[in-house]
Amino acid sequence: MASNALEGKVAIVTGASRGLGRGIALGLARHGADVVVTSRKLAPNQEVAEAIKAMGRRSLAISVDLQKVEEIPGLVAKTVAEFGKIDILVNNAGTSPINKGALEVEEWAWDKIFNTNLKGLFFCSQAVAKQMMPRKRGKIINIASAAGQSGSPLLAPYGASKAAVIQLTRTLALEWAAYGINVNAIGPATFEVGVSEPVLKNKELAEAIIAKTPLGRIGKVEDLIGAVILFASEASDYITGQTLFVDGGWLA
Repeated sequence: MASNALEGKVAIVTGASRGLGRGIALGLARHGADVVVTSRKLAPNQEVAEAIKAMGRRSLAISVDLQKVEEIPGLVAKTVAEFGKIDILVNNAGTSPINKGALEVEEWAWDKIFNTNLKGLFFCSQAVAKQMMPRKRGKIINIASAAGQSGSPLLAPYGASKAAVIQLTRTLALEWAAYGINVNAIGPATFEVGVSEPVLKNKELAEAIIAKTPLGRIGKVEDLIGAVILFASEASDYITGQTLFVDGGWLA
């Protein structure tokens, strides 16, 4: 795909200060987009924004806690004030603060996972869609997970939240198609950064995951970028409501 496939586009990436979100933000910029970098902590957002500016693209760092829905309109307003529009939203922000069996899950962990992975994603999509609708065009990309498609021991609330993201993606795609908004999802399996990172510190578990992955390795950030650019660009204008699993063959 051409390196300027997103020239002139404006993207928001949530959870962009580190891990997969950082890689996605930089990947969008490499393909021509101006990028709003957002997560809870401003300083790391600013570091990513500076890296994007060094590529010759515009960028804005904004601190937002997506668990606090009242902060989301400010994110959208600041983006529109700075760039005049929003073409792309990547709902990457996610969390899995525990790796425990279902009998050990506490209410606070359940609420934190669902408030970030699903509630924040929904209301961010809603706020951005309202800006996209008058222009009759927009791309919303939800970062789901292979854990939302298959059973995942020790990840009951996380897997349930990501399954909900996959279903929500279908529903939003149907509701917003008339406004020219494409809504798709990407489902990573185990990647070297992000919520999988603590898991991979267990050498035995990491080796077991690799052994079960047909392509024989853990995913790298770069492996995800192609799928993001596909869904963010005109190449996906006739694709909506889909989840593309970037999993090295795990689900196969």
